[in-house]
Amino acid sequence: MLKNLYIKDYALIDEIDIEFQKGFNVILGETGAGKSILIGALGLLIGERASSEVIRKDAKKAIVEGAFEISGLQKVKAVLEKIDIDFDDELIIRREISAKGSNRIFLNDTPVTLADIKLLGDLLVDLHGQHSHQSLLRTEKHIDFLDELGDYQNEIEIFRGKISALESKRAELQELLAKEKELKEKLELYEFKLREIDEVAPEEGEDATLEAELRILENAEFLFNATNEIYATLYDSENSAYDSLSLVEKKVSELVRYDEQFREHADDLANMLSAISDIADFMRNYKDNLELDPEILESKRERLGALNLLKKKYGGSLKAVLEFREKIYNDINLAQNFTFEIEKLQDEILTLRKEAGEVAQEISKKRKQTTRKIEPEIIDALKNLGITDATFSVALTQKGADAGNTVLINGKNFVYNKNGIDEAEFLISTNPGEELKPLVKIASGGEISRIMLALKTLLAEKDNIPLLIFDEIDTGISGRIAKKVGGEMRKLAATHQIIAITHLPQIAAFAEHLYVIEKRKEENRAVSKIRKANGDEILLEIARLISGETVTDAAIKHAKELLSSV
Repeated sequence: MLKNLYIKDYALIDEIDIEFQKGFNVILGETGAGKSILIGALGLLIGERASSEVIRKDAKKAIVEGAFEISGLQKVKAVLEKIDIDFDDELIIRREISAKGSNRIFLNDTPVTLADIKLLGDLLVDLHGQHSHQSLLRTEKHIDFLDELGDYQNEIEIFRGKISALESKRAELQELLAKEKELKEKLELYEFKLREIDEVAPEEGEDATLEAELRILENAEFLFNATNEIYATLYDSENSAYDSLSLVEKKVSELVRYDEQFREHADDLANMLSAISDIADFMRNYKDNLELDPEILESKRERLGALNLLKKKYGGSLKAVLEFREKIYNDINLAQNFTFEIEKLQDEILTLRKEAGEVAQEISKKRKQTTRKIEPEIIDALKNLGITDATFSVALTQKGADAGNTVLINGKNFVYNKNGIDEAEFLISTNPGEELKPLVKIASGGEISRIMLALKTLLAEKDNIPLLIFDEIDTGISGRIAKKVGGEMRKLAATHQIIAITHLPQIAAFAEHLYVIEKRKEENRAVSKIRKANGDEILLEIARLISGETVTDAAIKHAKELLSSV
C-alpha cells in the first residue's frame, strides 16, 4: 500500500506531504484544483515518462516520492533481488525531474532505471481512468486477468517448465546444426592435431618434473664431485670431521664425570656426530645413484622438447594442451556421430512438444470453463455498477502454424505463449442491440474503470496488486448507481488499498478516509494543496458536493443521510 506521498515543485503543487491509509481513500476537489496533477505525479512512481514541463515555474527540479508498504509481496521481492535492492518492509520510490532535462530515479536511495520501476509499478499499483497506465486497455493483459480468476495456475507453471525445456533443446539443436558444417570441414585438421598430441601422450605436470630431472642430469659431474668431496671431508678421510669431533666428544664426556656443567655440551656433541653421520650417508648414497648415462640425458631432453612444442602450439601449458585435446576429441566424436545426435535431439524435442501440448490442452479446457463461469458474473456486476445493458464475453483464439515454435496436439501444430496456446481478448457491448466489439476500442474511461471494478471484485481474493487507483469512475452515472459503485469500492477496500477521485457525494460517503484538493492563491500564484478531512469536515465536504460552494441546510441533511446509510 501507499503510505506516504511527497511532491515538491510539480505543476501547481509547491509542496505537499500526505499520509494515506489502508482501506478506501477518496479525494475530492473542484475542477482545476489539481486532482489530475496528483494522478500524474502518482503515475511517475509507477514508470510513466517524465517531462521537464511539469516543473513548477522558477524551480530547478520537481520531486515526487512515494513510500510503499511491501511486506509479504513476494513478486516485488523477486524484482528487487534481481536489481540488487535490499528487500525491507518499506520501499521508497523517488523521481527527480530536472529543468536541465536530466531525470533521476531512486529505489531506497539507490539509482535505478525507468524499466526497473515499470516492473515494480505493475506489481504495486493498478491505475484506472483517463490515464495511460490502464491494464484493461492492454489486450495482452486480458489473459492474465482471466487466468487469475481460474484455478489452473499449477498447470500453467508445469507448461512453462515444459516450454523452457523445449526451447533449451531447440537452441541445442540449432547450435548443433550450425556446428555440423564447421566441424566436418575441420575434421581432418582435428584428427591430425589429436594424433600429434596422442603420439606424445603428455601428462599434466610432466614438464616440471622433467625440467627438475634435467637440471640434475646436466650437472651430474659437478654434483658427483661435490658430494664425493663433502662425504670425504665429513667421514671418509684422515682427520675427517667425524673423527675429529669424536675425539672432542670423548673428552667432554670424561669431564662430565667431574662436573655436571659439561653434560649439556656432551649431549650437543653427540647430536652433532649423529647429524654428520646422516649427512655423510646422504652424500654417499646420492653420488652412488647419480645417472651419468648421456643417452638418458638426451632422451629426457627430447621428451621435454616435444612437450614444449605442444605447449607452444596448443595453449602455453600442459593443462591447456590436455583441455584442447579433450575438446577436439569430443568434437571429432560429435562430427562422426552427427546423425545420431541430431536424431536424438529431434526425438527429445518431439516428446516435449507433445507433453507441452497435452498440458496446454488441459489449460485451454479449464480456461473455457472459467470463461463460461465469469461472463455472467461480470455482466451482473456491471449492471450493479450502472452499465445496465452490457454484454460481456471473452474471446479465446488459437493459432496454427506449419513450422516454427509450436507445440503438438493431436498431430497439429499450435503457436504457444507463456500461458499456453490461447490468446484472450475481452469483448463488450454497452448498448442494447450492438454487437460485441473489442473492449480496448469502444469503452470510455468511466466504463473502463467500472469494468475493472467489476473484475477486481471477482478477483478480490486472488489479486496481489495492493493499490488500486480509480480516476473518473463516476463519469456518466446517476446517484443511485453511484451508491452501488461506492458500496462495491468499500467492499473491495477490505482486500486492497483504494484511492479514488470522485465528484459524487454518494461515492464519497463510503470513504474511510477523505482528502480534499484545493487551489489557492499565494503570492499571486496558483497553488494546489491537499488536506485530510476529519470529523465535521467530512460532513461539510460531502454537503459541498451536493450544493456547491454555498452549503445549505438541505445539503447538510442529505449528507447526513448518505453517511448514515453506509
